[in-house]
Amino acid sequence: MAKMSNEELLDVFKEMTLLELSEFVKQFEETFDVSAAAPAAVAAAPAAGGAAAEEEEEQDEFDVMLDDPGEEKIKVIKAVREIVSGLGLKEAKEMVENAPKPVVEKVDKERANEVKGKLEESGAKITLK
Repeated sequence: MAKMSNEELLDVFKEMTLLELSEFVKQFEETFDVSAAAPAAVAAAPAAGGAAAEEEEEQDEFDVMLDDPGEEKIKVIKAVREIVSGLGLKEAKEMVENAPKPVVEKVDKERANEVKGKLEESGAKITLK
């Protein structure tokens, strides 16, 4: 049997119906004892006409990063102590002075926006990641 190039194989696949192609994939998986689940999902995304690319998964965990404490560090230190329970004055001061630092990590969107609001209100510059 003559070896086919990738382009020739693609041309053959283009001529197949979806049902024929699905049967081929099943037979390929059985013959070589592999699973084409992940590559099939990747191949399906371009076929959707870019709709899948526009549809992004909504992030459910956020890190609130203190980028810059701004002019009034004392207000920011107080806000950090209020947000992070159990944080002493020294630790809060070090966190603020060593910005950029994460203030809270892996919190839901509501909590992240709440923390961001408090810190921005005190004059800090914040980023959600």
